[in-house]
Amino acid sequence: MASRTTFEELPSAVRAAVESHTGRIHRIEPVSSGLNSQVAARLRCDAGTVHVKGLRTDHKWAWTQQREAEVNPFLKGISPELLWRVKGSGWDLLGFDLIKGHHADYSHGSKDLPLMVDLLTRLGETDCPQIELREAGQRLSKYVADSSQLDLFKGNALLHTDLNNENVLVEEDHAYMVDWAWATRGAAWLDAAYWVIWLMAAGEHSPQRAEKWAERVPAWQTASAEALKAFAEANERMWEEIGGAEPDFWTSRLMNASRAWSEYRSSL
Repeated sequence: MASRTTFEELPSAVRAAVESHTGRIHRIEPVSSGLNSQVAARLRCDAGTVHVKGLRTDHKWAWTQQREAEVNPFLKGISPELLWRVKGSGWDLLGFDLIKGHHADYSHGSKDLPLMVDLLTRLGETDCPQIELREAGQRLSKYVADSSQLDLFKGNALLHTDLNNENVLVEEDHAYMVDWAWATRGAAWLDAAYWVIWLMAAGEHSPQRAEKWAERVPAWQTASAEALKAFAEANERMWEEIGGAEPDFWTSRLMNASRAWSEYRSSL
């Protein structure tokens, strides 16, 4: 989690550069979500309301700002539009169109689940841009039982890979995906598979029920049983490493979900 700086604490030159895009700022509302940002706020200003997120240019995750800025033009209707970028005085800020909605509800029976299927379907129809992206195999290379399994994750689809429900905003009957810092290139079915784990982590989905939702995403049908088993096992190892000996409640949910799914996939 990045340490937080309020918008008001930013250098005056940075705030002035923001106002060159927004006009006069009338109200600043801090945002608690977005743990990888040092600055996160809603700005109510002459130009309307925008969501701003940012990091210091010397932060270890500063590269994620560039990744989000580069991928955004290819995500029309899938992600909030990037309106402007301000970089200077040691800071890198991104200003996005504000989505006036709620975080997706992954619980059983939620009306947001079909909207999530639609979102992942639309993403699967999006051409992967020819920009620098990490490959899915790179992300999972530490966690596979055999390096030859990495070929199962290869592809040319644009992937989000962090299907945390807080990264999905629902406005009326439309879902949007935010926080593209970990945008990845790989097999088209992978985001639906990541979603299975997050559905199970919501606490109300068995592996079978979670997969029934993933099956509604067309790209899921391109995954072989071998690939799904290898992916489930790799994610179990990854979450065990992240959680360590004393995982917090949030991480424990992902550890338990990934373990249960891996066991289910191994039993088929």
